[in-house]
Amino acid sequence: MPEPIEWPAAVDETVRNLARLLQADTSNPPGNEWPAIQAIRDILLREGFPEDEITIVEAAPKRVSLIARLRGDGSARPLLLSGHVDVVPVERERWTHDPFGGEVADGCIWGRGAVDMKGFLAMYLEAFLLARRQGLPLKRDLILAAIADEEAGFDYGSRYLVDHCRGLIDAEFAFNEGGAMTLPMGNLRVYPIQVAEKGVCWLRMTAQGQAGHGSMPREDNAILHLAEALGRLRRARHLPVHITPTFRSMVEALAGQMRFPVRTLVGLLRHPLAARLALAALPAGARPLLVPMLSNSVSPTMLAAGSKENVIPASASAVLDCRLLPGQTPESAMREILAITGRRVSLEPIHTTSGAEFSTDTPLYRLLVQATKRMDPEGIVFPMLSPGASDAAEYQRAGIKVYGFTPMVLPKGFSIMELAHGHDERLPISAIETGLPVLYDVIREFCTA
Repeated sequence: MPEPIEWPAAVDETVRNLARLLQADTSNPPGNEWPAIQAIRDILLREGFPEDEITIVEAAPKRVSLIARLRGDGSARPLLLSGHVDVVPVERERWTHDPFGGEVADGCIWGRGAVDMKGFLAMYLEAFLLARRQGLPLKRDLILAAIADEEAGFDYGSRYLVDHCRGLIDAEFAFNEGGAMTLPMGNLRVYPIQVAEKGVCWLRMTAQGQAGHGSMPREDNAILHLAEALGRLRRARHLPVHITPTFRSMVEALAGQMRFPVRTLVGLLRHPLAARLALAALPAGARPLLVPMLSNSVSPTMLAAGSKENVIPASASAVLDCRLLPGQTPESAMREILAITGRRVSLEPIHTTSGAEFSTDTPLYRLLVQATKRMDPEGIVFPMLSPGASDAAEYQRAGIKVYGFTPMVLPKGFSIMELAHGHDERLPISAIETGLPVLYDVIREFCTA
């Protein structure tokens, strides 16, 4: 029989491994995942992991992913633990600690990627190591995937693996970032498990006008047309409501765990005509979580116009970051936007990815709910549609069902959503202490005979 797991030692090892990952500058752009991939490879080899069970996939120079596998008896299809190692760039001068230092201070480990998502990947890695050390009698292979290029469109990471190396990651289910972490909703502690996500649709909005001398103002000014269109989007605030199957399941799960009158208000969110009114009546803390799940969204992110101070340009453009609900298309979103802005502007897609949506009617999802409730018996657990994008949409193309499951109880006032991509990104060590045993127990229960 294996020795009982010493969880404090396992947490310490997770923090040490996470520090190594944070010290690897894998900012994307420009994109260079190799330092983090090499660190994970070294950890596995030092553990005595067979080298022929570790595969390095190089989609382009320095754009690398790692796949490692623990073999089961093959009576069930594999479970994939997938985490990306690339991170968004930093503004060093705005950080309290070195963003690539992996320092431990104030009960947290600090660094770019601590919550998005090297911290979660370090937990997956530790659970993977523990499964090997404990000699779990696996009925399904357990696959660890450290992935490139999640932050810039998937081309050199999950998309490349699905298109060119599908056999390495072929699995029935996968775990990914974004679920079973404490989120505040008023006075409640809620634990959304991600089962769906929006698609990406970056658009270029262009306005045309009459070029001329800056000293001669004119109404037919491309910049003013563009500004007016953007102003209309701002005043409209929201695109039309669409109720997805995941949102309906989420509302039913929430309503079933709440008391009157909040239960009644939440139940109204299932109806498109009543959703906005019900949302306005709910506690303010609930709205940031729920609003992006009700409609396609659009945010201006870049502007371009003009070449000289005294020349009125003939055109002006803005880039819009539009996120599409599952079932929506770039064409349907553009129609909704143009209905608000008017036809003085045109829209063209410049980058799109599909959304993803997975069934909650599976034994694994039910196990995730039970495990999360054991982690925090007073918490409210429900399926969630994420407003962001992840590797899940690419894995969906390979027939893999993906759940965002990175369990942890977060300290009061600590918001993962605010720190991801923000300054002073950090992960409380207490969160690893609460989440790592839960993650391991789910893997053990689901993957063993």
